[in-house]
Amino acid sequence: MTEWIDRETVLQRLGVKPQTLYAYVSRGRIDMRPDPQDHRRSLYRAEDVAGLASRRARARRPAAIAESLMAWGEPSVPTAISTVHHGALYYRGRNLAALDMTAEAVAALLWQAPRPVAFAEGTPGDPFQTLAGMVAHSQPMLGRGPERLCEDAAQVVGRLAPGDGPLHLRLARGWGAGAAADRIRQALVAMADHDLNASTFATRVAASTGGGLAASLLAGLCTLSGPRHGGACPALMALLGDAARDGAGAAVRAWLNRDALLPGFGHPLYPHGDQRAAIMLEGLEPDPAMAALRDQVAADTGQLPNCDFALVAIARACGLPPEAPFTLFMLGRSLGWCAHAMEQVLMGGLIRPRGRYVGPALD
Repeated sequence: MTEWIDRETVLQRLGVKPQTLYAYVSRGRIDMRPDPQDHRRSLYRAEDVAGLASRRARARRPAAIAESLMAWGEPSVPTAISTVHHGALYYRGRNLAALDMTAEAVAALLWQAPRPVAFAEGTPGDPFQTLAGMVAHSQPMLGRGPERLCEDAAQVVGRLAPGDGPLHLRLARGWGAGAAADRIRQALVAMADHDLNASTFATRVAASTGGGLAASLLAGLCTLSGPRHGGACPALMALLGDAARDGAGAAVRAWLNRDALLPGFGHPLYPHGDQRAAIMLEGLEPDPAMAALRDQVAADTGQLPNCDFALVAIARACGLPPEAPFTLFMLGRSLGWCAHAMEQVLMGGLIRPRGRYVGPALD
């Protein structure tokens, strides 16, 4: 549930005068609504107040501001593709919850494609090797118009999914899980894009050099493989293994005692629960082991399942192979990577931040 607080609490937390608060509201930095108990008073969104307080608390030196942007800081790269606002994910201004689409339709939306997207036929193979094999033969993106870039993207993404036809049906056939086709479709759509996450930023950096689309996606894929990103699903499986051996309570306490993040739970952009997880888990009850872990984490930490939990829950409930969670994440996110690569190269400019030197004194 969204938390709303009164004016006195806001003024105390921010240390500002009422006039300043009203300015924040008028500029859209703090959301306001009438108090249901007393319409003469107003309430303010606590999440907006907390975010503003955190930003005000940071040092205002340019170096400190720039450093803070690299870790959940203020939005710094202009994009029209997706954003997370008040706990909801939007693709091109449309709430994910309202997008009952196929991956092909979402690709057309994110890419602003001039015609329906039809992905090329794919062949079985490791996605890292597939993209690496395409790099040497890919044309640079510089100088190619939006229509040609969309054609390139349909070729590259299609190669990552063995078979032909819609992506979710290819995966369902390959995994022998026809009954799970619609669940697979939902997962691909939910994972298609997510603001400027680490793998998307890596994709944009590569695209800013003007290289080929396959090279940009390979940069994103390598970044996605880390345990703090798309590699969180195997970590969740390890936590589930500990829970099966020692019990959910003992496993959670052991991970927390090691000061380890609990994979599959919580997300800084979704303080009230990951919208993507809610969509993917709708109508699906995780197996008893996952349900027990979910309830234990909620009781001990208050954290709710995130998209990694949902991907693993889908795989286990539908009898998908162990690599399915990462494949769903990777293939869905490839749609967003293509959109960001295209946007970056059409915007122009090289992404080249400066390092802040903290080494030995210079001679």
